[in-house]
Amino acid sequence: MNNKVLMDNLRCIPDFPKKGINFRDVTTLYKNAECMKIMTDELYELYKDKGITKIVGIESRGFVMAAALAVRLGAGVVLARKPGKLPSTVIKESFSKEYGVDTIEMHIDSINENDVVLIHDDLLATGGTAKAAYKLVQHFHPKKVYMNFIIEITDEGLHGRDEFKDIDLTTLMTI
Repeated sequence: MNNKVLMDNLRCIPDFPKKGINFRDVTTLYKNAECMKIMTDELYELYKDKGITKIVGIESRGFVMAAALAVRLGAGVVLARKPGKLPSTVIKESFSKEYGVDTIEMHIDSINENDVVLIHDDLLATGGTAKAAYKLVQHFHPKKVYMNFIIEITDEGLHGRDEFKDIDLTTLMTI
């Protein structure tokens, strides 16, 4: 989609969190009311007819749009969090990122087999975080799973989308 307002407000920080990585900072989109409206409207149009019942927001930037979209769709929000942040019994999945290894967790009662789930995060690069979230969601055997990202990075030889050939995956911006 690459909306001009979104592209113009997206900050790029070179060599963060380590040398060679060009970090796309979505916080500049979140702090701008016009950008928030554009993103929420675009996401709503993509998913309004999909029957979404739960949106899984991935820690932590994925929480923002997961919550905003859930309000519009009348869906619940499920948090995929770093270890030790959820207070009840969890399932977990570890994954590799472009700059390390991490783990995410979800409560074991987050989703059921009648749910239609949208997994949302701010950024798709290598696909490691999203793949871990997808594996967690698959433990619940929902009716259907969709994936969405604000930004998909392809300009640095990253091919995260290749991890999800059989999943309905959308992005708002491709860089």
